[in-house]
Amino acid sequence: FYHIVVTDSENPRDGRFIELIGTYDPKKPMDSCTVNRERLDYWVGVGAKTSESLGRVLRQQKKALDAQAS
Repeated sequence: FYHIVVTDSENPRDGRFIELIGTYDPKKPMDSCTVNRERLDYWVGVGAKTSESLGRVLRQQKKALDAQAS
């Protein structure tokens, strides 16, 4: 079980964070992953960069949701 957070690049990996924007459990289906897209878009809009791991989770989640909608 992982938290998806916004943090300053100066903070250690498991250190303080600015905002919790979602959760991810690799043992559950990808469509159960929760990400507050509105807050993610806000932070990216003000200069935040997503990690490679988050990018991978978002792509897999999109595929799972698209397959479910079909």
